[in-house]
Amino acid sequence: MAVMNFGGVEENVVTRDEFPLSKAKEVLKDEVIAVIGYGVQGPGQSLNLRDNGFNVIVGQRKNSKSWDKAIADGWVPGKTLFEIEEAAKRGTIIQYLLSDAAQIEVWPVIKKHLTPGKALYFSHGFGITYKDRTGIVPPPDVDVILVAPKGSGTSLRKMFLEGRGLNSSYAIFQDATGKAYDRVIALGIGIGSGYLFETTFEREVYSDLTGERGTLMGAIQGLFLAQYETLREHGHTPSEAFNETVEELTQSLMPLVAENGMDWMYANCSTTAQRGALDWMGPFHDAVKPVFEKLYDEVASGNEAQRAIDANSQPDYREKLEEELKALRESEMWQTGAVVRKLRPENN
Repeated sequence: MAVMNFGGVEENVVTRDEFPLSKAKEVLKDEVIAVIGYGVQGPGQSLNLRDNGFNVIVGQRKNSKSWDKAIADGWVPGKTLFEIEEAAKRGTIIQYLLSDAAQIEVWPVIKKHLTPGKALYFSHGFGITYKDRTGIVPPPDVDVILVAPKGSGTSLRKMFLEGRGLNSSYAIFQDATGKAYDRVIALGIGIGSGYLFETTFEREVYSDLTGERGTLMGAIQGLFLAQYETLREHGHTPSEAFNETVEELTQSLMPLVAENGMDWMYANCSTTAQRGALDWMGPFHDAVKPVFEKLYDEVASGNEAQRAIDANSQPDYREKLEEELKALRESEMWQTGAVVRKLRPENN
């Protein structure tokens, strides 16, 4: 484990150099990794593990779209693809990658097959941290571990195929066997993590829920929409408003931030742009900081978790979600975005 200085604060990280794939394969050579759920994280993690040479099976509800997708991805029913309970029975490491709501529903089935010495793996701290609300309480004689890629399963797979890696956090909630550390790091390397940084189940879920509702998804859409609406209300065309709000950010500026930081992006813009950004970042910070404080309090209290459980447990949840996503997709801003994307040179 390496100690790295992050802005003046030392943190423990694990890199591929100190824990190479060969070591990960040696650690897990006698394990059967059962990936339960083939929705968001399941495909990327299971396919990366399979391509890296680990013994992987998938557990998924039969006669579902995800079951069909698994077959299309090369998983073979009865050999590497099973119903959830059968996969949980066969696995020595159970990667519990169902949605948070589905984890609550399926937990009695999974718990039944958590025999001594097995490992229960999560990619989200939700079920364990909010155990009073989810009912997910593992038996004391199994390892309980977490690897949380900092991005979607789609991104994890795409970056793996490009020879890159998505950074992940890792945590150990329960070390019953004395092997939890080696198991969790080996799995983190196996799924294609760039590097792994240490956290806890609680810190992971608090930061994750805050990030998703904040800059990663909720806040960024709110910010995009507010600027787009302002430009449109002052007579700017849809294409101009979208380019100045979204396209320039995603295609030109954020790649510079990813490459070498915010100051690097600023340094590669005009002096007029630099001056305006430096002057206005303070007012924007002051405007949104109270919203983030309120959001974090809601996450830490469990209120946000309960809202998610209640909403996602409804029988018509997916139908209502699709209606909301359709409204987003069919809004003027994102309809404009669809046309702008078609006009990119690489799409012509």
